[in-house]
Amino acid sequence: MAVACTTLEEVRENIDRLDQQIVILLAERGHFVSQAARFKKDTDEVKAPQRVEQVVAKVRALSEIVGANPEVTEQVYRAMIAAFIQQELAEHTALGMNHPS
Repeated sequence: MAVACTTLEEVRENIDRLDQQIVILLAERGHFVSQAARFKKDTDEVKAPQRVEQVVAKVRALSEIVGANPEVTEQVYRAMIAAFIQQELAEHTALGMNHPS
């Protein structure tokens, strides 16, 4: 949980610390996205709109549990997922599997 900060500098130091952890987790997530491309036969499977909605619903529910703002969580996840879909499409193309179903 967040600690009570007494200065703006303290707030920024904590945000910087969290940003480092978030970027490390994004890198790890990206490695799994790259692996996923190998298992998908076409770009429709890469885009997977039903899977996107499953993930969004799951993180919104988790937000409610941990006290995060579900609207912010959804916006962040939709942007992150869109970026990872672009990465995965590029991986898919590099693997020579870029034909739609």
